[in-house]
Amino acid sequence: MELSRRTLLAGGLAAVLGGTVVACSSGMDTGSTKKNATGNLALWCWPGGLGKSVLDDTIAHFPDQHIKYSEVGGDFKQKLLTTFSGGTSIPDITGIKGEDIASLLPQASRFVDLKTIGADDAFLGQYLEWKVKQATTLDGKVLGIPIDIGPTALFYREDVFTAGGLPGDPAKVGEQMKSWDDFLQAGVELKAKNPKAFIVADAVDMYGTIVNQGTSRYIDKDNKFIGDQDHIRKAWDTVVKAITLKVDGKTLGGSNDWNAGLDQGTVPTVVGAAWVALDIKAAAKTSVGKWRVAPTPGGPANFGGSFLAITKNAADPKAAFEVIKYMLSPDNEAKAFADAQIFPATPAAYDKPQLKAADPFFGGQVPIDVFGPAAKDIPIAYEAPLDAAIAVPFTDALKLVQVGKKTSDAAWAEAVEKAKQIGKRQGVQ
Repeated sequence: MELSRRTLLAGGLAAVLGGTVVACSSGMDTGSTKKNATGNLALWCWPGGLGKSVLDDTIAHFPDQHIKYSEVGGDFKQKLLTTFSGGTSIPDITGIKGEDIASLLPQASRFVDLKTIGADDAFLGQYLEWKVKQATTLDGKVLGIPIDIGPTALFYREDVFTAGGLPGDPAKVGEQMKSWDDFLQAGVELKAKNPKAFIVADAVDMYGTIVNQGTSRYIDKDNKFIGDQDHIRKAWDTVVKAITLKVDGKTLGGSNDWNAGLDQGTVPTVVGAAWVALDIKAAAKTSVGKWRVAPTPGGPANFGGSFLAITKNAADPKAAFEVIKYMLSPDNEAKAFADAQIFPATPAAYDKPQLKAADPFFGGQVPIDVFGPAAKDIPIAYEAPLDAAIAVPFTDALKLVQVGKKTSDAAWAEAVEKAKQIGKRQGVQ
């Protein structure tokens, strides 16, 4: 889990995915199948992708495997693909980021189908079904075990809400702001009493969340473009409504203004994944204890979350799988949460002490009481490998609407046309 993920999210939907069934078969790429030398087990991940205490314990727990861990910075996916192409120094176990899984499943032949080495239904049943499906090909091969997920919630300033005439209790906030329309109306009421408080920090940032709350995205199972249909237009119109109602602060997440606004109350809410709590805690200096967590308006969504996979080059895939099983057990996923807010993909971890603890930053609230139910209810949506690229024109066009350079209808028409062209060049109907 990386704090820099907020930078990815700020760029729009291209870098983040919701709970998805990925559209591809497993036979598109043969890849190199030369086996690694025995005696060492090479494990790759990115900085912060694994809990340090869990990693250290795993290495100690398997002395005979001589686990060699490499922390790979920069563009992890590109470095992995380059290594695959070179045919040497390919890791036995590798992390795969949630935003990359769709584009890597067409190369499924580079990875071991974990169902062939022990990942039976009982084992996979420990993990959230929608997350396992992200790493499952249409012909049923399971290529990764979830490291973590990113269920969303509404982080909000309790004191700003109550001063603005809104409820402060998380349960009451969740009840009053069940839908996005409810949330935006609350924003109008808040701004009427506190003109500097914008209930939406950045309206464009809402778009990906709303899309991720649905069960359809941009391409259907028949490889047909559906990005011009009502489910996408509804997400678009909700963003435009926030802009039109003037409850959009146009404050980019992670920017200096965003950081300052968390304490000043000008950014009194953040809709984000569980790991965004780290960003808020890192930036907030004077508002400690004033934040609370409530369910996401419109229902749960997911941002982020990653996997461990075994390459076909692994010297001993069964031994590598035993390492993954140990590292990603419910106990160890709970420890990883304590290490670095790496949110477990195993519901059994939600009852562990590390997740049941009250959080002083959130006024003594227990955040898992919100995130746990959300994690279990993430919708499953079909997603093709090209889906994220097709989403980019929509977020780019919404930015033009946000700054007044295009009308909503004109920007929508342009976004749909650009998205169709991207798909058409890659064979989408």
